[in-house]
Amino acid sequence: MDNPSSIQPNLNQNKKAASILELAAFKAWFMPHRIILIVIALGSIGGLINNLSWYWIPEYQEAILAGLWRTLILLVTSFITGFLLAIPIGLVQVTGPAFLAKLAQSFCTLIRGTPLLLQIWLIYYGIGSIFPEIEWLRESFLWPYLTDAWPYAFIALTLSVAAYEGEVMRGAFAGVPKGELEAAKAFGMPPFKILTRIWLPRAVQRSLPVIGGEVILQLKATPLVATITLIDTYAVFSKIRQETYIVYEPLLFMTAIYLSLAGIIALLFSYLEKRNGAH
Repeated sequence: MDNPSSIQPNLNQNKKAASILELAAFKAWFMPHRIILIVIALGSIGGLINNLSWYWIPEYQEAILAGLWRTLILLVTSFITGFLLAIPIGLVQVTGPAFLAKLAQSFCTLIRGTPLLLQIWLIYYGIGSIFPEIEWLRESFLWPYLTDAWPYAFIALTLSVAAYEGEVMRGAFAGVPKGELEAAKAFGMPPFKILTRIWLPRAVQRSLPVIGGEVILQLKATPLVATITLIDTYAVFSKIRQETYIVYEPLLFMTAIYLSLAGIIALLFSYLEKRNGAH
């Protein structure tokens, strides 16, 4: 066993070495050639902003905010609903029964093997075209909702999340050490309590980095709903380009919005990973 008096100097040396590495990395960013490159980049961005035309922003700011709000609502609701569906889809592939496991696997293969745009069109133009033929449905309270593009976009994005996250959760459930589950059984915990207290939390903790990436991918997939007349962020900027005949500025502004949202999502999941890692 190591002498306790020798451990403290080793710890101090490790901390000192880490501080030296951090200082060296910090100084590396302020080397002359890096400073010159940063100044050139900032000057180029500033000149680009000054030379481009941004007069249209106040005129379309309400439409931009409304489109951004629809994008966020669609992203959050579809991902949460899809993830809730992904939990049983992933779990049944690990626990069975075999029939349901094959059914879940076939669903994931079908959704993941076909383009999301095709799925959106099949749901909107395919299933959506059946409803007008049903007379009693046209006279029901559901008709105003069935004529809107929102439910079809929500269903398509939700099914996409369910399929992709179902495979993620399958691997996460299978990767939880069996010893933890067997120990819970030995303590007399019922199966549902084992699932909710140990198996599911550990699976989610293991898959957090992948889930964060999937949320960003889902964000980048939301512009596809503009093809079925849903006015989201992408649709708003497409309208701006058509009405103002300005090409690059709306695209740059939209890029900044999506980059900002992706950055916020990445920071959020990074915080969740560190918080879960501390526990």
